Amino acid sequence: LITGGTSGIGLATARRFIQEGARVAVTGRDESRFAYVPEEPGEEALVLKADVRSAQAMQAVAAQVQNVFGGLDSVFANAGYVIPTPLQSIDTRQYDDIMDVSVKGAVFTMQAALPILREGASVILTTSFIDQTGKHGLSLVAAAKAAVRSFARSWSYELLARKIRVNAVAPGGIETPLLGKLGLSKAEVEAFKTHFAAGVPLGRMGRAEEIAAAVLYLASDEAQYVVGTELVVDGGCSQL
Repeated sequence: LITGGTSGIGLATARRFIQEGARVAVTGRDESRFAYVPEEPGEEALVLKADVRSAQAMQAVAAQVQNVFGGLDSVFANAGYVIPTPLQSIDTRQYDDIMDVSVKGAVFTMQAALPILREGASVILTTSFIDQTGKHGLSLVAAAKAAVRSFARSWSYELLARKIRVNAVAPGGIETPLLGKLGLSKAEVEAFKTHFAAGVPLGRMGRAEEIAAAVLYLASDEAQYVVGTELVVDGGCSQL
């Protein structure tokens, strides 16, 4: 099950998992994307409309997934919301949008999936390299992702008896459709990408497929001894 799976990192991850032989369910809120999803990862994808901020919606998703798949071996709680929020301009709606999608969404996704997760399953949460660094105008996003990072530790401890591993993947600056939703013009988006890439030790922005590869590893048997951790995939931004 991949939340926020109809574009960007989520869609790239769905495609990669299906290539590896998995059956995948993806959720999203933008129905305009739904027609494209089966074309990209494949007809095997179960595409479900759901708002992760709603406990009822996620319970309905879990019921549909159980009906079709019978259970889950992995959950990628990927849904998130990113907008610039300089401290002086933060309003209630911005706060709610960011915190509810990332934090509340992770909680309700996990609660809904928990009864149908098989013993030894893997859960991956999406955080961000900015939960380790300071970035101007992104304090709310950083705080939300820091909360999700904490979930990986706490939930891992809670689920030890079921051998369910909870880890996090922390992307750096990734070229995804999300960049086009920040209220910037096309020229401003290109300028942002150029500026950001200049500050990355590897000299470029990341690709969604690179995050998908990290998620695949955390979900796989090869990562059976990896629990409660955060795998940072940011070109060195938070480390060098």
